[in-house]
Amino acid sequence: MSTVKLTVNGKAVAVDVEDRTLLVHVLRDHLNLTGTHVGCDTSQCGACVVHMDGRAVKSCTMLAGQADGANVTTIEGIAKGDELHPMQAAFRDNHGLQCGYCTPGMIMSAIDIVHRHGGQLDEATVRQELEGNICRCTGYHNIVKAVLDAAGRMKVSQAAE
Repeated sequence: MSTVKLTVNGKAVAVDVEDRTLLVHVLRDHLNLTGTHVGCDTSQCGACVVHMDGRAVKSCTMLAGQADGANVTTIEGIAKGDELHPMQAAFRDNHGLQCGYCTPGMIMSAIDIVHRHGGQLDEATVRQELEGNICRCTGYHNIVKAVLDAAGRMKVSQAAE
């Protein structure tokens, strides 16, 4: 057993876990943050994406010990109170989801894409960047629209801060 200390959604936490415990299981089973999903256990689908120290990571293939001392943000931590994150609002407004299973990981990946590419996003770039996220329900068209819409919203939101 090891004690893993990290900050999750702005809150310092410490959990005692077996050394083989994955970050996704710490989030879901120990911290009850069930928005992060386990879809494939092989890092193929992206349902488990969270941000660690500001970068998107697939938490189903990361040992909890690798996150020791890190700042982790899950889907539960991106809204500001009742105000959705611009990416969440864009997914809602552009109908970028159907069953919703992939949505948390898709949103977390999309936020990372916008942060890395800024205003230099186009449809082809978004489609290429989302290759590590699988949606079994949609044709991705509305997801891509949502990401492009959110990129503009996030630019405006950042300018207002």
